[in-house]
Amino acid sequence: MDYSKTLNLLQTDFPMRGNLPQAEPKMQQWWDEIDVYAKVQESRRGQPKWVLHDGPPYANGDIHIGHALNKTLKDIIVRFKTLQGYDAPYVPGWDTHGLPIEQAIANGGKVDRKKMSVPEFREYCKAYALEWVEKQKAQFRRMGIRGDWNNPYITLQPQFEAQQIRLFGGMVEKGYIYKGLKPVYWSPSSESALAEAEIEYRDKTSPSIYVAFDVQDGKGKLPQDAAIVIWTTTPWTLPANLGISVHPEFDYAVVETGGRKYVLAQGLLEAAAKEIGWTEWNVISTVKGSELELVTCKHPFYDRTSLVMTGEHVTLEAGTGCVHTAPGHGEDDFVIGQRYNIGVLNPVDDQGHFTKEAPGFEGVFYEKGNQLVIAKLEESGHLLKQLQIQHQYPHDWRTKKSVIFRATEQWFASVDKFREAMLDEIKRVEWTPEWGEVRLHNMIAERGDWCISRQRVWGVPIPIVYCRSCNHPLVNNATIEHIAGIFEKEGSNAWFLKSDQELLPAGTTCPECGHGEFRKETDIMDVWFDSGSSHMGVLETRDDLQWPADLYLEGSDQYRGWFNSSLITGVAVKGQAPYKAVLSHGFTLDGEGRKMSKSLGNTIDPLQVSQKLGADILRLWVASSDYQSDQRISDAILNQISEVYRKIRNTLRFMLGNLGGFNPQTDRVAPQAMSELDRFALARLHRMIERVTKAYDKYEFHLVYQSIHHFCAVEMSSFYLDIIKDRLYANAVNDPARKASQTVMYDALVAITTLISPILPHTADEVWKFIPGTELFSVQVAELPQVDSSLFDEAMERKWEQFLHIRDEVLKALEEARQAKTIGNSLGAKVVLYPNEESAELLGKFEHLDQLFIVSQAEIGGGYDAAPDMALKGKHTAVAVLTADGEKCERCWIVTPEVGQSKEHPTLCKRCNDVVETHYVGHQ
Repeated sequence: MDYSKTLNLLQTDFPMRGNLPQAEPKMQQWWDEIDVYAKVQESRRGQPKWVLHDGPPYANGDIHIGHALNKTLKDIIVRFKTLQGYDAPYVPGWDTHGLPIEQAIANGGKVDRKKMSVPEFREYCKAYALEWVEKQKAQFRRMGIRGDWNNPYITLQPQFEAQQIRLFGGMVEKGYIYKGLKPVYWSPSSESALAEAEIEYRDKTSPSIYVAFDVQDGKGKLPQDAAIVIWTTTPWTLPANLGISVHPEFDYAVVETGGRKYVLAQGLLEAAAKEIGWTEWNVISTVKGSELELVTCKHPFYDRTSLVMTGEHVTLEAGTGCVHTAPGHGEDDFVIGQRYNIGVLNPVDDQGHFTKEAPGFEGVFYEKGNQLVIAKLEESGHLLKQLQIQHQYPHDWRTKKSVIFRATEQWFASVDKFREAMLDEIKRVEWTPEWGEVRLHNMIAERGDWCISRQRVWGVPIPIVYCRSCNHPLVNNATIEHIAGIFEKEGSNAWFLKSDQELLPAGTTCPECGHGEFRKETDIMDVWFDSGSSHMGVLETRDDLQWPADLYLEGSDQYRGWFNSSLITGVAVKGQAPYKAVLSHGFTLDGEGRKMSKSLGNTIDPLQVSQKLGADILRLWVASSDYQSDQRISDAILNQISEVYRKIRNTLRFMLGNLGGFNPQTDRVAPQAMSELDRFALARLHRMIERVTKAYDKYEFHLVYQSIHHFCAVEMSSFYLDIIKDRLYANAVNDPARKASQTVMYDALVAITTLISPILPHTADEVWKFIPGTELFSVQVAELPQVDSSLFDEAMERKWEQFLHIRDEVLKALEEARQAKTIGNSLGAKVVLYPNEESAELLGKFEHLDQLFIVSQAEIGGGYDAAPDMALKGKHTAVAVLTADGEKCERCWIVTPEVGQSKEHPTLCKRCNDVVETHYVGHQ
């Protein structure tokens, strides 16, 4: 392809002026015209592959600053790996199923959910999701994210859904999937079961009550007129109470107070008595918890008994050590209830309302039931005390409403069967930061079985059918592959469009009873099963990728989310984690360290930042902070970042502007032919390359940012480039010293441009087009600059670093003289130095001090003690600033007695006269 026309347009429109909001879209247009992603991948074909697998954002709404942080970090890494020479593809993805999209369609007012079939409603959901995929795609591309945008992965794609079905089938085959009645997180607001990853904890004020359960049969261990005291913060669960749990090893006290006898753990007696309001009590006796086993109590307001059971889950952290047990509303309760075979009672429906199994409360929403239950207890005389408690309580992360524990029949993945294999795999993964290993280890070690079924319609169906005769669930390799084949061609909507017979291989019969008629499962899979299947649906199916991924990179909330679900599915079906390394980042806060929220008005819109300042500024902000913890962002912070960007850009612009006429093929000067100043600059350049490369490798982008900024602003602009301006502007065009400076600038320009390209891709490609002698069409296909250790000379570098301390003192003296109007600019000055003994020895090793200090004259006036009173005394030397002797050269601005010695050019110094005579007069 001929790029010359577009390239000429770019060179016209990109005069290195830094107008990023206008320039970046034009650069992106050029990238699209040449399909830069394909060209980059082509340039690395055959090289070792390195794969970052993209965790799919949810296709519902505009991107926010957290998205920008995440995608930019991924882009920086992928671009760096490409520079290193790897074939590093990037396939972006989207998560497109789930409740929020259902709610958006249902609440949008455009459709009536009740008047359409499930397939029709799902088509609306699909269209909505794909619309947001396209919007987010454009927004990510505006951020300069390079990827295979024409071929992303989307969880609603038929081929993805088919792989998800096969993964599910693999887990079934290994015996990891089962259906069971268990308490799960249930969201009344979503009317669905939730996984742990869909739970967030928020502050909630709940009633805290102490309740007396009258002893019915004390088994000779408790007085018949005693009552066991329980404590609960969920009074609404008391209608489902079937027992009381005590710890077998705790001592329990029988106390008498106010004419009544109560039983509670001795270790909590004083604390509970204080809360209840007992001022005096007598301990009548004590008994071990194990001795209370099978004691029965009367339910406080129903005509049934509550069995006393012993369990290790009981603690002395709070309450009474006697735990109200409702197997239908708690995991520990369920487990101990199963052990004692007391049954499961769940008198709450899908919407969170009591059923007829809770007489007296039927139809009441469970939260309102709290006060009704408390009133009932007070009426029956069993309420000992009512308080309020503020605590962390689980909420639905989508609706932000409280959830409950509710026993229902669900499909589960039996994590316990391969838990140890997962814990072993966690040890083999490289974690950044290191605490990520401990965090995920603890989560996997402690998590219960994964509830993977959801009572919704917008998602991948659970591919199981039930015999209409005996209700046996049918799922095997043949049915799985048949259903996967259908989904691969038609998508998962086929589950709702086709008959039961069409979804099964011909001739399928029930293995239990032989009947051939079936009904379909109506539940769909948890969306975390969708995204957790992506390693199979994407890495295993695309030729440009590979399994396992080299890196997963997401926010730290994904230890309980995508990192977690991907590990479970990966180890379940392949016995291995789907990632070799995991990198996590923190969250974005405002400038004052507060969590961002629309109500506070402290959010930052990445698209507005791009329109106002440019995407490269936002990307530079990403690189500037230690993203592994929370990052702050505000307009003030972005303005500071813009100033840093300006310094880097101006450094590059200065070097570009002074490379006119330089041909790197013919004009280079070898290091050994350079001055020591030039060799020092080259050494500092390669030290920077070494530092930056190591920082990139360790994903420490804030060190990349700091190193490049310091090199550009301090080591180049404020030192080397400042000193060599005289050579560049005043020496002859082909002067060896000038060519040496251009060589250093050229190497620095190429290196800096390449090193900043992962962070500032628009700026880097703009600069690249102006660098003389570049044969590659884009910096994106360049290679990482290599460190030339032969340029390192520790003794020489140490000498110059010591000199810089003296130079700082001279510059300070010059600035004070400028402020005092003693001089104008530094070339109007003569400095006289009075160094201490050590500095005098050092200064003796340097020539042309006037050039190094950028003054017209510089001399050593004597020892430190000989300095006149007007000299500014520093740690290393005292500096006297005087007016330079002579006249100012009209061409180089140096003040010297040599001005006026030429009759032909009386306003020039000798050097300038010679240059003009040789290079201008002679060519007239």
